[in-house]
Amino acid sequence: MKYLIAGLGNVGAEYEKTRHNIGFMVCDYLAEAHGAVFTLDKLAMHATIKIKGKTLHLIKPTTYMNLSGKAVNYWLLFHKINVDNLLVVTDDISLPFGAIRIKPKGSNGGHNGLGNIQEVLNTDVYARLKFGVGGDFPKGKQVEYVLGKFTDAENQLLQEKIKTTGDAVTSFCLAGIQKTMTDFNKL
Repeated sequence: MKYLIAGLGNVGAEYEKTRHNIGFMVCDYLAEAHGAVFTLDKLAMHATIKIKGKTLHLIKPTTYMNLSGKAVNYWLLFHKINVDNLLVVTDDISLPFGAIRIKPKGSNGGHNGLGNIQEVLNTDVYARLKFGVGGDFPKGKQVEYVLGKFTDAENQLLQEKIKTTGDAVTSFCLAGIQKTMTDFNKL
C-alpha cells in the first residue's frame, strides 16, 4: 500500500523554520526518524520511507506554496496513488499553536496551498492535517506572521509537537483517518 504525504512550505533559506513551512518540517522529521534522505526530483524534494509494510512517499513541493497542486498531482500520478491515500500537512492560523486537526475533506479555509491543490485535483475530498501556528498578529499582517519564525516559547515545544504530528501521519497510514481523527484531533 502506497501513500503520498505532501508537506507544504516554500523553498529557500529565507523560509526555513517559518510557520508556513511546518509541512516541510514534519516531512523532515519523518524522513530523519526513518533514515531517509530527501533528493531533488520533479517538482519536489522526495524521500521514501517504509512503515510496517506501507510505503510513504514524502514530498516537499519546490513549486512554492501557491502552486503546490502541480507537485501533488504529479506525484499521485507518477506513483499511481489513489487520492484516498493522500495526506497534505500544512499550517493553520485558526488553531492554537501545536493543535492538530485532521479532516477527510473540506474547504481550503483561505489557505492558498490547499486552494491550489483543490483546483488542480478538482476535488476537496482529500485528507489534510492542519498544524496550528496560532493567529496572534495585527490586522493586515497575516503574511508577515506566517512567513515569520516561531517565538522562543514556541521553539521550546516545537520538536515535541512535530513528533506528535509525525505520529498522526503514521497513524493515518496504519490505522486510517477515522481512528487518527479520534486520537489526535483532541490534542
